Amino acid sequence: MTKDGVRLDKWLWAARFFKTRSLAAQAVSGGKVHLNDRRSKPAKLVQIGNKLRIQRGTNEFVVYIEGLNEKRRPAREAVLLYSETAESILARKENAEQRRLMRSADGSLAAPRKRPGKRDRRLIVSFTRKG
Repeated sequence: MTKDGVRLDKWLWAARFFKTRSLAAQAVSGGKVHLNDRRSKPAKLVQIGNKLRIQRGTNEFVVYIEGLNEKRRPAREAVLLYSETAESILARKENAEQRRLMRSADGSLAAPRKRPGKRDRRLIVSFTRKG
């Protein structure tokens, strides 16, 4: 733990939002992470109380930094480094529910019930070669 601050990419990695530091740095550089509602660089120092908006796929997290750590610790300890806003949690749950409903409503997005058998593979091959 440091008192001055921790690099943004290191903090994101330590808080387990990204699997590697390079993925965290790419996300910050790509505009997927906003520090206090502004784009920033991976080397920017974060401090306790800062607000982060993190976009990962279709999910968006809005968190406030509660603790600083430069090293990656177990998930139980990583959760203590931030607090997520209630609006963020609710928005993520609604987004997940909408995606679930879209998958169930549209049969084409649903996963197949089983792997294709020999006959199914032959039909797929004959269909794809007719073009």
